[in-house]
Amino acid sequence: MPDATPPGPPPGPRDPGDAWAIGPDGTKAWGRFGAAGLLVDDGSGRVLLQHRVEWSHHGGTWGIPGGARHLGEDAVTGALRESAEEAGVPEDGVDLRHTSVLDLGFWTYTTVVGRASSPFEPVIADRESLELAWVPVDDVEDLPLHPGFGASWPALRARLGTTPHVVVDAANVVGSVPDGWWKDRAGAAARLLGSVEALAAEGVPAALLDLPFDRWWPRWTVVLEGEARGAGGAGAPGAGAAGASGSPASFSEQKTSGADARPDDSCSLDVVRAPGSGDDAIVEAARAALDAGHAPVVVVTADRELRARVEAIGAAVHGPSWLREQFSL
Repeated sequence: MPDATPPGPPPGPRDPGDAWAIGPDGTKAWGRFGAAGLLVDDGSGRVLLQHRVEWSHHGGTWGIPGGARHLGEDAVTGALRESAEEAGVPEDGVDLRHTSVLDLGFWTYTTVVGRASSPFEPVIADRESLELAWVPVDDVEDLPLHPGFGASWPALRARLGTTPHVVVDAANVVGSVPDGWWKDRAGAAARLLGSVEALAAEGVPAALLDLPFDRWWPRWTVVLEGEARGAGGAGAPGAGAAGASGSPASFSEQKTSGADARPDDSCSLDVVRAPGSGDDAIVEAARAALDAGHAPVVVVTADRELRARVEAIGAAVHGPSWLREQFSL
């Protein structure tokens, strides 16, 4: 979503990123280190849009809050900072969903897609907005859209409701490497929880989930059984692992029976401490995710019998290496 015109001069010193990026053919785009913006929906069929001031590039059109990334700033942090500065989006007020990157070779624009974690009203906080509004998804195309946002909107809209979900068979994943886990099953499970919590904060490559765009933040459920149910430490509730945005991944304990066996969409990581069969709890967690409309639902296990059970209800399956390879990135 290139924006070829910088905003008006702000008071005080500028960040080095507030400058032109110039391509080999002389094409200019604002943001020496690239740019990023936030597309956030409220969970009720509306997205937050910005009516751009007339003096800006494509002034008078509607798009998303965003701007130049700062020196050393990742795209997610940049999009969240810009949306706070331009629209008053609360810090830690967005659950990340995915990112989409427009790459021109010399410059990138990253659309960060998220969902409001709690209701908020946008506030015009600088000179770059004529208006901020929660716009029903069905009405977006009726507005005069910024050309870049207009071009990307159909693909973005098609995935607004997509919620991938990964269910981890902790016993199987822990047992896939001979690291002495049999001496301390709870400790090994705690290490696994810490690694998954970090992934919940950082996201995973889209290709890992066979999804479009660049990176996704799936929901995670880790099922613990037997002695591993005592796992604490780095993966215990409240420990937190800082992600790209500097915010800890949210963490909850999930019930495992009947109507209560529902994924908590306000949390990126649920932990199930199975009172009985771990396999039964995994099947139940996968079924609950599917019933909640999450897709794709991926179960991480190498157990053949369990694989057949979860595939029979519509979940995909990957072995422990599929997950462990992400820990080393």
